[in-house]
Amino acid sequence: MNDVTLYTGDCAAIMAAHIADNSIDLTVTSPPYDNLRTYNGYTFDFEVIAAQLWRVTKPGGVVVWVVGDATVNGSETGTSFRQALHFMGLGFNLHDTMIYDKDSFRFPFPNRYHQVFEFMFVLSKGNPATFNPLIDRNNRKSPVKVNGEIKREQDGSFTIRDAYTRARIGKRYNIWTYAQGANGATADSAAFDQPAIFPEALARDHILSWSNPGDVVLDPMMGSGTTGKMALLHGRRFVGIDISAEYVALARRRIANVEAQPFLFHPAEIEQATQIPLDTAAYS
Repeated sequence: MNDVTLYTGDCAAIMAAHIADNSIDLTVTSPPYDNLRTYNGYTFDFEVIAAQLWRVTKPGGVVVWVVGDATVNGSETGTSFRQALHFMGLGFNLHDTMIYDKDSFRFPFPNRYHQVFEFMFVLSKGNPATFNPLIDRNNRKSPVKVNGEIKREQDGSFTIRDAYTRARIGKRYNIWTYAQGANGATADSAAFDQPAIFPEALARDHILSWSNPGDVVLDPMMGSGTTGKMALLHGRRFVGIDISAEYVALARRRIANVEAQPFLFHPAEIEQATQIPLDTAAYS
């Protein structure tokens, strides 16, 4: 497989025609949920896409599904929960329900608290084959020796844990906070030509957590190409799909500007499946 392959078209149809069974290590994507953005007028068929993701994901592979809910008549739709349950019905494990915590909110609500997060459902096909935990959380009182912590057992009895030393830097919690907007989500101003980007750091952190160098990362609704950019920067191969030719062109430009040492791909490989000419001058 080439290091980068981009497709323009309906992602379910593209996956059915061009992506083999059990061939994708990791998917990181955010669907155009609840019509919160127009996405150039395109819509998507969730259940058909979900079935294709089950088919193409390797045993042990992971799908990270970043999704929220619209507010209709003052209340949330619950689409996110229905989608997670549907994935489970297909056979995926709901390995982790993570939170994408935003550092600001866009729309105030007069009768409830401000909405500042989306779900990041980590769905696995069996047990995840890869987990590279990010160890960057400060333990405020560590290192410290912990003696005799009491644990309550399932039957109601108590046991005492053996003494241990808590490290100064620990594994992250499953709530991840990211800055928004220009120079927050990305310093790449071109990305904002697409209406609903997620932060580059979010894509990077999932790619590092659930895949290894050389693995194949998919984004079937790639928008501005953030997942692809981060996959390439960290030595993964990438397959990207979007139904909008405009967004595929945007993703192509961003991916072509990735500065890797050496380049992980050749410009002809990006152009292969896109029908959009690639300016090779950046590689001269």
